[in-house]
Amino acid sequence: MNNMKKELAVAALENGTVIDHIPPHSLFKVVDLLGIANLPNSVTIGNNLSSRRYGKKGIIKIADVFFPEETLSRIALVAPNANINVIRNYEIVDKHRVSLPDEIVDIVKCGNPKCISNNEPMSTRFHVVDRENRVIRCHYCEREVSGDDIIIK
Repeated sequence: MNNMKKELAVAALENGTVIDHIPPHSLFKVVDLLGIANLPNSVTIGNNLSSRRYGKKGIIKIADVFFPEETLSRIALVAPNANINVIRNYEIVDKHRVSLPDEIVDIVKCGNPKCISNNEPMSTRFHVVDRENRVIRCHYCEREVSGDDIIIK
């Protein structure tokens, strides 16, 4: 076989959202956080793709879906360097990195078995203590958790 470059061609997105630079181990957590598996729209998922910046990455393309910013901010819990690209008429009209909100409600489970949020029917609530290191603190028991130790519900 000759040295011809081989690539997988994926159709360009006319309208929708592209989530790029997702760590490969977090790709399906992002799918779950956004409820992408339940969408009737066309979805393209690529994992362990080559990335000059990170070595390997994941990418998700969702046709004709535009997520509210509060929904996209959830991604920062598991993929803090993810980029969001909003596509309209085959052009990128908005490109930005995800960022944690000040408060995270009903997404993360508290790791403290004695926390009231684990023993009563209520929403969990966490406050962001350190965005850069993804440190969050439980509103009820004040336990702090960071990075990959964060448990997504």
